[in-house]
Amino acid sequence: MQPSAAASDPAPATALAPQYDERLTAPRSWWLMAALVGVSGALIMLPLGTLPMLGGLILAGALAAMAVSSYGSARIRVVAGSLVAGDARIPVSALGEPEVLDAEEARAWRTHKADTRAFMLLRGYVPEAVRVEVVDPADPTPYLYLSSRDPKALAAALTAVRGREQA
Repeated sequence: MQPSAAASDPAPATALAPQYDERLTAPRSWWLMAALVGVSGALIMLPLGTLPMLGGLILAGALAAMAVSSYGSARIRVVAGSLVAGDARIPVSALGEPEVLDAEEARAWRTHKADTRAFMLLRGYVPEAVRVEVVDPADPTPYLYLSSRDPKALAAALTAVRGREQA
């Protein structure tokens, strides 16, 4: 059996490997609050007995943990010539130059400079962000606002992929 051309050619594997991958996980303090919600569920059920108290602890704790986990599962990736941010996927060729925002500038773009048509993947516990103009004339979205713990690396990955596609 001979190896296929795809198996011997490393280019397709590197094209599909993510150039940038970040998960915006919730901070530890939020997990502590989820545990305290579980304790409060137990205290609410305490007058009804031990078994309902344990049920309240498990149910309230599980619901709070699911809420924290789902909110903290946002992911930003640059993979296969596309930017994948949360549920959105856009080709890097439809994006302009990325702009790295420090904490103060990011806050301004989240508040008084924000456009209601923009796609915003923001997390309040992540102070820095990247803003990228959408240059596709068919797309009504003016820009993407992406909270990032490493905005320089995200901007560098977007710039590198754009440079490869334009070359």
